Amino acid sequence: MSIVKSFSVGNGDIFYIKHNSKNFSIIDCYLFDDNKQDILDELKIESSSKEIIRFISTHPDEDHIQNLDYLDDKMKFLNFYCVKNEAGKKDETSGFKRYCKLRDSDKKSFYINQGCSRKWMNKSDSERDTSGINILWPKISNQDFKDELEKVKAGESPNNISPIIKYSLQDGVRMLWMGDLETDFMEKIKGEVSFSKINILFAPHHGRKTGKVIKEWLDVINPDIVIMGEAPSRNLDYAAYDGYNKITQNSAGDITFQCEKSKIHIYVSNESYSVDFLDDERRHEFDNYIGTLNI
Repeated sequence: MSIVKSFSVGNGDIFYIKHNSKNFSIIDCYLFDDNKQDILDELKIESSSKEIIRFISTHPDEDHIQNLDYLDDKMKFLNFYCVKNEAGKKDETSGFKRYCKLRDSDKKSFYINQGCSRKWMNKSDSERDTSGINILWPKISNQDFKDELEKVKAGESPNNISPIIKYSLQDGVRMLWMGDLETDFMEKIKGEVSFSKINILFAPHHGRKTGKVIKEWLDVINPDIVIMGEAPSRNLDYAAYDGYNKITQNSAGDITFQCEKSKIHIYVSNESYSVDFLDDERRHEFDNYIGTLNI
């Protein structure tokens, strides 16, 4: 069994995966003074039994790295995963400064790219099992990606250097993160990424119109559930995912996925939130169970 949690933190992202191995992964960071201690406490408790803790940064926009310095100071990351880049900003926040320090560290950084392998990320040995994390993008030889790296170096938006991250559990869940990839960029690289069926898709760019997943990809991914992020409601592109089941984090709050063989039990922090597309298996491991996706 593994646990995946998407925290409700406003217009930003922070997730964790408590793997069914000796691994614990955190994806992105968006913390405020009024939530950072509670989230830190949960991360520490949930990771306390794990031997490998990794932080994966999709890209250095503030809504994905805010208070990264606080989190790093408290958890002391030894494994920092990101796309290799030279992002620069005119106004550097403390989170961005820490991002750069970790990114440029010879000892802590690991640069992710399409098909990369790393012990315990996606390779097992006699000591530890894999985390089930695979990187589907970026392809570092791709010219469109290289162009985005140059833009980022010049201080432009880092959205399109976001990696595509797949998490899978043997005989179980398959999840996909795309950071803040934008639709126009997806069109440029649509033939460069290989996909398969996905159970849970975290809509890129928090579900905004600018991050609509292109049809060529969506047809292959064919997600069972699309998680719409916490962008302002007026910016969410529900129509982009017509015909797909959706959970909207604006309304659901924190979302916890309890992943077992062939099943995903789903819980939310808003006790009044419900959906009608999940099976009721009367689970009670966490509060506010809303149903089970049988896969």
